[in-house]
Amino acid sequence: MGARCSKLSLCFWPSNIKSNLNDSSDIENGNKNEKDSLPGFSEFTLDQLKAATSGFSSENVVSEHGEKAPNVVYKGTLDDGRWIAVKRFNRSAWPDSRQFLEEARAVGLLRNERLANLIGCCCEGDERLLVAEFMPNETLSKHLFHWETQPMKWAMRLRVALYLAQALDYCSSKGQALYHDLNAYRVLFDQDGNPRLSCFGLMKNSKDGKSYSTNLAFTPPEYLRTGRVIPESLVYSFGTLLLDLLSGKHIPPSHALDLIRGKNFLMLIDSCLEGHFSNDDGTELVRLASRCLQYEPRERPNAKSLVTALIPLQKETEVPSYVLLGIPHGNAPLNQTLLSPLGEACSRLDLTAIHEILEKLGYKDDEGVANELSFQMWTNQIQETLNSKKHGDTAFRAKDFVTAIDSYTEFIDGGTMISPTVFARRCLCYLMNDMAQEALGDAMQALVINPEWPTAFYLQAAALKSLGMDNDAQETLKDGTSLEVKKSKS
Repeated sequence: MGARCSKLSLCFWPSNIKSNLNDSSDIENGNKNEKDSLPGFSEFTLDQLKAATSGFSSENVVSEHGEKAPNVVYKGTLDDGRWIAVKRFNRSAWPDSRQFLEEARAVGLLRNERLANLIGCCCEGDERLLVAEFMPNETLSKHLFHWETQPMKWAMRLRVALYLAQALDYCSSKGQALYHDLNAYRVLFDQDGNPRLSCFGLMKNSKDGKSYSTNLAFTPPEYLRTGRVIPESLVYSFGTLLLDLLSGKHIPPSHALDLIRGKNFLMLIDSCLEGHFSNDDGTELVRLASRCLQYEPRERPNAKSLVTALIPLQKETEVPSYVLLGIPHGNAPLNQTLLSPLGEACSRLDLTAIHEILEKLGYKDDEGVANELSFQMWTNQIQETLNSKKHGDTAFRAKDFVTAIDSYTEFIDGGTMISPTVFARRCLCYLMNDMAQEALGDAMQALVINPEWPTAFYLQAAALKSLGMDNDAQETLKDGTSLEVKKSKS
């Protein structure tokens, strides 16, 4: 769902496909491998998808607009460890269950490396859900409009355009020529940083009949006239995406066309790209966008001709997409597990975020683990110990980490109560004071008390990373995430 840096840096179904930017026939060639590496379309039970998403937890929402979206998308994991995206429709969206199943099964037949493929659905009672491959590296909207470390490179923008055109060409060749509300949120990036088209847009919401949720300024003219989508409407929407890629902004087509007609098209180009592309290439992409945005549908190119036009424009074809996109890749195994917010914060050593999460968690993970000598509760010794913990918590909340260390140390040295959370909190306090070795000791002590506590593994990983032991930190993160998945299934 989701982010922020890439919240999700994991791998899913393995892909044995090697992209060949110089051969448009690689769509069909790659399709065979995609079929081999993906499971067939399945009908899931509601209980299976509840378990996969931790009961449709708000923490698993990856929709761009969160739970406010009319149809919410969740990330989840199946029993075999594979990650999925689950789209849950509002209850009035698909009153005809048979139509929903027929459309889902038809889309589920598609298998292509340019798609975030549909692998299943669920239709129980009023519930209508779609299940697709999960893409871990955000949307085109995020990378193009809301980038944090670097703007999207020209070569990557051209690659997005080509891969998207190939996806549309493939869908058209399989009888799925309509796509509803194509926009920058529908383009997702997989574990290798390759752009893919979300399969969800191939399904039409049968009740409300809406095909475009975006501003009417971006919708095809014929849709405004008739309320109907035709295959040529999709090419118009592709043209608006070309404008997005050119400008780095969401420019209304009418404004862009005015600039093009006035031969001021260079004003369209993202200023971040200055000096990184040739005017000839820019002119070609602008020309292609203007052809897609023709008022009359019959004057627009088809998807196959888009692919043909975009292949010669490709740059840096030997450079992997994750390099062009500027995202981490590494040699993570294909079954790597999704990091929780705490695991993610520890992986990047974001001490402020770790503090916020630990403060929010409180002491709930001590239940059933912390050992307190209750029969001594009212002795002076136990009261002093509790006071030390209380003072430590107050200092921790106020970010007075030196005082927190002193107070938590008094609590621990008292010896009458045992709390893994106190060790976790003191561990962070040590990290805040550049005392990584001491932090590592506390994380390990928390594990001694509670060997199945993911938080302790994550903090140990943070301490190891702080000590420069990145490989050990990665292994410890994996241990923590494995436990997290195990807990979510129990």
